[in-house]
Amino acid sequence: MSRIGRKPITVPSGVDITLNNSVITVKGPKGTLTRELHKDMKVSVEDNQILVERPSDNKLHRSLHGTTRSVVNNMVSGVTEGFTKTLELVGVGYRASKSGEKLVLNVGYSHPVEITPEAGITFEVPSNTKIIVSGINKERVGEYAANIRAVRAPEPYKGKGIKYEGERIIRKEGKAGKKK
Repeated sequence: MSRIGRKPITVPSGVDITLNNSVITVKGPKGTLTRELHKDMKVSVEDNQILVERPSDNKLHRSLHGTTRSVVNNMVSGVTEGFTKTLELVGVGYRASKSGEKLVLNVGYSHPVEITPEAGITFEVPSNTKIIVSGINKERVGEYAANIRAVRAPEPYKGKGIKYEGERIIRKEGKAGKKK
């Protein structure tokens, strides 16, 4: 039995859960999320708890059990608290700024790179070397953070680039001198 899949999800006050066949809608103080779950998974709401059950013990159902529970749990925590990812810019002259809703990155290219957020995603720039991506959908926040990081991924020789906060860049030794 899946240890994660059988844990009940407690629904905090102020969160409304609607089940329509395999489509689940979660409404909370920060917004609304809707997702279609796998048709075989049985999701039920009983006295402020969401339970996810699988119909059989075959391999597909076992793999979907914990995943479905985690997805629903992330939806509930997203509409109550939200998710954030923090990125840091490392390098001389590398900086970030906001122009309206757009994020403008100057990271060593001949032109600034502009990234426009979709609805539900916000960018904050507390300092010119720090970017905070926030939203209610965990997948979309992670995807936007990964796209920003991919603009100039950290390189292993000097460590320059855009990295996640707390990410450790494994450094390589530079070219060795000629031996005689």
